[in-house]
Amino acid sequence: MSQTENSVGRDREDLLQAQQSGPLATLRTFTRLSGPGWLQSAITLGSGSLAGALFLGVLGGTSLLWLQLVAIVMGVIMLSAISYVTLSTGERPFRAINTHINPVLGWGWLIATCMANMIWCMPQFSVAYAALQKNLFASTFEDTFRSKLTVSAILLAAAIAVVLMNTRRGLASKIFDWFLKALVGMIVLCFFGVVIYLSKEDRLSWSHIFSGFVPDLRQWNQPTGDLSRLIGELPESLQIFWSERIVKEQRAVMIGAAATAVGINMTFLLPYSMLNRGWNKPFRGLARFDLATGMAIPYILVTSCVVIASAATFHAKVDSAFTSAHAEEMQTSPLFKGARPVLEARVKEQMGEDQFAALGKEQMLGAISALPENEKRIASSLVRRNAFELSKALAPLLGEGTANVIFGVGVLAMGFSTIVILMLINGYVFSEIANVPQGGKAHVIGCLVAGVSGAAWPLLWDGPAKLWLAILTSSFGMMLLPIAYFTFFMMMNSRKMLGADKPTGLRMGIWNLLMGISVLGALAAAITAIMSKANHPTAGPVVIVVAVTYVVLVILGFVFKRKSTAGDKSAA
Repeated sequence: MSQTENSVGRDREDLLQAQQSGPLATLRTFTRLSGPGWLQSAITLGSGSLAGALFLGVLGGTSLLWLQLVAIVMGVIMLSAISYVTLSTGERPFRAINTHINPVLGWGWLIATCMANMIWCMPQFSVAYAALQKNLFASTFEDTFRSKLTVSAILLAAAIAVVLMNTRRGLASKIFDWFLKALVGMIVLCFFGVVIYLSKEDRLSWSHIFSGFVPDLRQWNQPTGDLSRLIGELPESLQIFWSERIVKEQRAVMIGAAATAVGINMTFLLPYSMLNRGWNKPFRGLARFDLATGMAIPYILVTSCVVIASAATFHAKVDSAFTSAHAEEMQTSPLFKGARPVLEARVKEQMGEDQFAALGKEQMLGAISALPENEKRIASSLVRRNAFELSKALAPLLGEGTANVIFGVGVLAMGFSTIVILMLINGYVFSEIANVPQGGKAHVIGCLVAGVSGAAWPLLWDGPAKLWLAILTSSFGMMLLPIAYFTFFMMMNSRKMLGADKPTGLRMGIWNLLMGISVLGALAAAITAIMSKANHPTAGPVVIVVAVTYVVLVILGFVFKRKSTAGDKSAA
């Protein structure tokens, strides 16, 4: 028997013994053996979740805190389902889906995961570089193309070393787990510190914060937070003008923030990371505990802290220059450039197209600066803020230099940990494509493909291809997420797959209710996201063609699967 099998056997015996000894012993053993949930946490706490939480706070204040809580709970439900199926059957999910459900779903799941790994690895390198260049070593190197490539190469080498550590068993694997837990803990502490400081300065309303965790579906169609009050004070015609723009941006940010909670590639990571550790039926309770403590709790803490800090710092808040009635002074505001397009549209709405077209530059600037202060505050919420500006919230307490360092460490940890996990997932993907065990050459090649594509971000992510890559990948990934969820739903209800392990009675009813809500939620977000991308003049047609083609292939896959199953039964 190998050392790995001995280790898994001991863990299994420890679990069984702890469960017999009572809840406290079980809790201690669960905590010691946890791991895959922290992998999920390391990927979900990336640049996407940071940006999503930041923009939620800018647009909605603390009134949108519920969104990421609901999204992560839905994700944990579906991940618990796939972990239950995987640990009950011991089958690799990709092969199981192809054999028992629909090969089009299996291959679509795999391809979308691979695309997401390669594309979304790029912004992680970008945000990690920005943390080093802007916060940690601002005076050390200039922001040049060469420095971007050099830093990215160093980050790639470090990520490869960490990934290779995970492929080994024993002490190296445990060090990898400790490393990830330390990174996630560092992220939580960095952003938690911002909220503690803001609370001590009496800049937070905890009653509003707690009420923000209560879901309010009206926010899908109307402005929220302080913007709702500011818009309500305007004449009806202007209320329509601002509401349309705020709601459009608010809806897009809500979809984006929800999508970062659980991505398509995360659904691929969990079952394979569990199988790779030798987990099976006795580990099913540990799997649910791991997802709750290692993934959900850190995600909720970090994203909530970012939303709270963002709301306190940016929501409906502007500098004195931006509210100035003098055009020259207003142009000195850092918000002016980002807000100018919507302010010009507001002037056009008031004057009419012909009169607006006749305005000179100085007249235009004068008309913008003459707008009421509350409209300028509304416009400021449509300006995409730099995530690194959040470090300003810590500056009065720690000093600007220390605040930059602490915030930079948190952002660097987010970016780097996500790079590591995206590479790891791609290793699992390539192993499945080659149909070989995890940890071999195919696994290493897959890790390198994702890492190298991410390190090439100065060539692609900074260039004109960024828009295409982001639109196509996010659309395909969002389209596949509800399909992946529906696939897991079918697997949980498949007696053929689970046999005696299939839940029954009330337990199955609860599973189906929770999974059904998660599937419908993901489907609604996916449809909205795809429709918004479909309006893009160049990428839109491609998104529509990809979506329609894939849906048709899924239907054909079910048809041929049913015929094949019927043929097998008749032959028998």
